[in-house]
Amino acid sequence: MMKTWIRRGSQSAFALLAGTFLLSGEAFAQSLRFWTTEEQPDRLAKQEQMAADFKSQTGVSVEVIPISEKDLGTRATAAFAAGDLPDVIYHPLQYALPWAESGLLDTEAATEVIYGLRASTFSPGALDMAAIRGGYASVPVDGWTQLVVYRKDLFEAHGLNPPNSYANIEAALEKLHNPPSMYGFVAPNKIDEAFMSQVLEHVFLSNGVSPVNQQGLQELDEKATVEVLNFYKKIQDASPEGELYWQQSRAMYFAGEAAMIIWSPFILDELAGLRDSAPPTINSDPTSKELASKTGVITTLAGPSNPNGAAWADVRYFGITADADTDNAMDFVRFSMTDGYVQTLSIAPEGKFPVRRGDSKNPELYLNAWSKLPVGVDRKAPLADLYPAEVITSIAAGLETANRWGVREGQLALASRIVNAKVLNRLVREFIDGERSATATVQLMNQELAQVN
Repeated sequence: MMKTWIRRGSQSAFALLAGTFLLSGEAFAQSLRFWTTEEQPDRLAKQEQMAADFKSQTGVSVEVIPISEKDLGTRATAAFAAGDLPDVIYHPLQYALPWAESGLLDTEAATEVIYGLRASTFSPGALDMAAIRGGYASVPVDGWTQLVVYRKDLFEAHGLNPPNSYANIEAALEKLHNPPSMYGFVAPNKIDEAFMSQVLEHVFLSNGVSPVNQQGLQELDEKATVEVLNFYKKIQDASPEGELYWQQSRAMYFAGEAAMIIWSPFILDELAGLRDSAPPTINSDPTSKELASKTGVITTLAGPSNPNGAAWADVRYFGITADADTDNAMDFVRFSMTDGYVQTLSIAPEGKFPVRRGDSKNPELYLNAWSKLPVGVDRKAPLADLYPAEVITSIAAGLETANRWGVREGQLALASRIVNAKVLNRLVREFIDGERSATATVQLMNQELAQVN
């Protein structure tokens, strides 16, 4: 707290204390500790290079410390209690608001960085999910959204509109569903798979349906939830038989036997034949870019009760901690979001969409640079060489409407318990299997969700 007060306090107060803290302050100011959950060796190497670049520019060294994401919460809580937090933490969305509420984060510092870089240059959805009263918990860095991956060539051949709404997807199913040679969709129905949970949340969000509000649990809106259920049944009816999750959806799309799937952007390099462990099989060449050239993606999906749509998103943030060397930590975050931002995104470009498309001088600066970063595992190529400009723009645009249950309402923990309980997975599966009506299913959902705690 002393460091923050000095930074924002009067110059006379700083001068009074300068003599006392001069030696220790100078020593402290020359080094920062940065926790990151990007712990794979190649990703660490890129972050260490970014730290070296920052030191060459500022003289301040940064120790890059890998922390397993599963241990991050407990490690941060223990360090906070001991007064030994690092200066900056690269962290997932779920920690932003709880850490801000507990005092672990210096939210004034994060807000100052965002306003200094201009909040208008950040994706609104990424900012909204870290919004607190008077500012922001952490600085958005990167993210990804669920994608509707579809055969653009088939849509164009049949004069179909892109599948960015329930209605457009249903219209496409009527034209393209022709089993066994072509299934309209491959929708997950395996209730114990997290993949089904993510896809369902994306579909629910798209129609504006959430089980939580600012007060906690809320009943699902019956009309909008019935629309969700009926839509999901239609895409399930256009799917193959059997227990379906990510594996089947990817395999069938790669074989040219599915017109649409919902997947994460980590499929983008695989679609282009850049990963030997998951090759496209649409033709005899496992390195072919043919399927990528025939593919379009949709991030923001809209339902009839939510015409603006939404996108299920995973966003990552830089948190400046309460124990930080605040000014230098702010400088490091600023550097990472400006001169070092392309290096930040290069850690894993296919899953790190830029939350800043550009700056005030060049609104597309970082988006264009990101599109030229190489992706892939066994072979490398820039996304811009694999997909047309409209696909690149669509990928990044999903962060404009990024959302997750419970984030903006301050109920992420409750929403996470609901998702993890897989109540909705089970009841949706029972509905699509014909065990009860849509209305009865909504009623049962509300009854069973009330038992989640």
